[in-house]
Amino acid sequence: MDAFTHIMEQYLTYPVNAAVQDRFAEGLLQTLIEIGPSLLETPDDYDLQANFMWTATLALNGLIGAGVPQDWATHMIGHEITALHGLDHAQTLAILLPSVLHEQRTKKSDKLLQYAQRVWGLEDGSDDDRINLAITKTRDFFERMGVKTHLTDYQISADAIPAMVQQLEQHGLTQLGEHNDIDLEKSQHIIQASL
Repeated sequence: MDAFTHIMEQYLTYPVNAAVQDRFAEGLLQTLIEIGPSLLETPDDYDLQANFMWTATLALNGLIGAGVPQDWATHMIGHEITALHGLDHAQTLAILLPSVLHEQRTKKSDKLLQYAQRVWGLEDGSDDDRINLAITKTRDFFERMGVKTHLTDYQISADAIPAMVQQLEQHGLTQLGEHNDIDLEKSQHIIQASL
């Protein structure tokens, strides 16, 4: 979850002239999708582990993020859930990423369509259908990897949302995303959609 989401935070923003970074990120995502289930089945497989560790290294060493816009909203909101509820980083990322993509789907539509086509091979249907399916496939992949993707899976209810939003405000996290347009209201919507 960490590697996948870290790649997404540097990749899934809006199109820029960064074909190398895009293709590199897409290849890394495809690698995680391909080897992840096998790695769960045979965790001692050296080749799978080596490819996973190399992918995880490239996910966050700065190479794919060089010269491209980035969106670390999933990351920042997730930190507040960890601080308040003790969920690990991977769990919070798996919970929040689909909701961030859904909330920001209009501004991210071009890149979401690129992600749908290049990573998941989705070419049929309307733009909305392909975006919805790409987000669903992302959530399904996280679940397939054994990580629950809703706050309620961890006994966190809507009653906990105000404290999370308050924490974001106290830490100055009021302008998140590649456009700095994820304000506290949007963060609240993201968290609510993650229930």
